[in-house]
Amino acid sequence: MNLPYTEEHELFRKQVRRFCEQELLPHADEWERDELFPSWVIKRAGELGILGAHFPEEVGGGGGDYWFSIAKAEELPRCGSGGVVMGLLLQSDMATPCIQELGTPEQKAEFLEPALRGERIAALGVSEPGAGSDVAAMRTTARREGGDYVINGSKTFITSGTRADFITLVLKTDPDAGHRGISIVLVPTDAKGFTVGKKLPKMGNLASDTAELFFEDVRVPARNLLGREGMGFVYLMQNFQSERLISCASCVAGAFLALERSLEWGRQRVAFGKPLLQREVWRHKLAELYTKAEAAQALTYRAAAAFNTDRYVRRGPVSFETTKLVAMSKLYVGDAASEIADQVVQFHGGMGYLEELWVARYYRDHRLFRIAGGTSEVMKYMIAKLSGW
Repeated sequence: MNLPYTEEHELFRKQVRRFCEQELLPHADEWERDELFPSWVIKRAGELGILGAHFPEEVGGGGGDYWFSIAKAEELPRCGSGGVVMGLLLQSDMATPCIQELGTPEQKAEFLEPALRGERIAALGVSEPGAGSDVAAMRTTARREGGDYVINGSKTFITSGTRADFITLVLKTDPDAGHRGISIVLVPTDAKGFTVGKKLPKMGNLASDTAELFFEDVRVPARNLLGREGMGFVYLMQNFQSERLISCASCVAGAFLALERSLEWGRQRVAFGKPLLQREVWRHKLAELYTKAEAAQALTYRAAAAFNTDRYVRRGPVSFETTKLVAMSKLYVGDAASEIADQVVQFHGGMGYLEELWVARYYRDHRLFRIAGGTSEVMKYMIAKLSGW
C-alpha cells in the first residue's frame, strides 16, 4: 500500500516514541501497581502537541491529517502500559473529536482547546448498567428547564471517570423517541449533583481509571448541547468510527511489538539444546502470526485512508463504505490480536504466566479490544447490514 507518510509524519512519530520510551516506560510498572497513571502524563502530551496533531490550528492543534493520529497510536504501545495508551487515546480521539465537529466557537474554547493542551481531562459517557452495545436503551435523561438542562441517570465503564474535568455525555432529551431522542451534552464535573461512584476493578489496563458516574438533578446551561437535539445517535455513530479505527492502529502496533520481543526471547531461550526460534514448530507459528499482523495492519490502513478522505479531504461525514471497512478492521484485528496474545504467552511458557514479565500484562490488556467501542458481535452485525444482507 502506498502510504502518505511524509517526513513531517515521521518526525512526529519519533517525538511520540521518545515521549513513550524516555518519559513513560520507566514508570509503567509503578503505575500498574498503583492502578493509576498521574495526570501530568496527559498534560505533558498536550505540551508536546501529541494530543492535537490532527486537529485544526484554530483550536490549538497541529493542523495535520488523520495519519498523524495513526502514527501516534502506533507508537504509544511503547510506553509499556495499555492503561496509559487508553487514557491518552480517549483524550485525543474518543471524547473530543465530536466537539471539533459539532461545537460552537464558545464550546471549543471552553472544552476542546484546554483538552488538547492537556489542561482539562475529558471522558466520554455512553455505557450504562443496562445499555452497553444497545445504545438506544440508555436511560440517562436531560429535561429542559428554562435556559438549562437538568440531568438524571448514571453511566458505567467510563475511562478517566474518576478525574475527568468534563464529560461528553450521551443521554436522552426525549425518552419516548428511542434512538431519535438521544442528544450529546458537555457536562463539567464540578456541577452540583454530579458524583463519582466506585472506581471499577478490571482484568487489564490497570493504569487507567474506570468508574461509574451518577447524575442527580445536575444542571448545565442549554448552550452545552452539542449539535442539534435528537441527533446524538447519528453523531455518536460517526464518532465511534474514529474510536474504533484508532484503537485498531494501536492494537496492531502492540501486536507487532509483542512479536518482536518474542523473537528476542526465542533467540535466547534454549530448550533441549536449541534456541526456541530454531524449532520448526515455533518458526512456522511465528510466521503465521506475523502474516496475520500484516493483514490486520493492511486492513486498518485501508480503513484509515478511507476515513482520512471522508473527514480531512472531503470534510464530510464518514461514508457507509468506510464504516464497513472500520467494522471489518475491528473484527479482524480483534481476532488476530487475541491469537497473537495467546500464542505469545504459550511461547514464553511458565515465564509468560508470571507478572514479572511483560507478557501477562500484554495478554490482559488486549482482551478488552474485542469488547470496548463495539463488541465483535456488533461488528459482524454492522458488516452484514452495510453489505445489504
